[in-house]
Amino acid sequence: MRKEYDFTAARKNPYAAQLKKPVTIRLDQDAVTYFKSLADETGIPYQSLINLYLRDCAASKKKINLAWA
Repeated sequence: MRKEYDFTAARKNPYAAQLKKPVTIRLDQDAVTYFKSLADETGIPYQSLINLYLRDCAASKKKINLAWA
């Protein structure tokens, strides 16, 4: 290994900005509290937990069962 590396010619990853897309979403306080409590237990940020859950739903093609009265 070298003692020093020269990163002056390095460039940023052009795909890094596409990894996550910022969105605004309105969630119930109960849902946020639930994921924040999970975050405290696991040490994973609550936004990451919400993302993991939604990715799991998308991967398994979960569908919500709505029945309006």
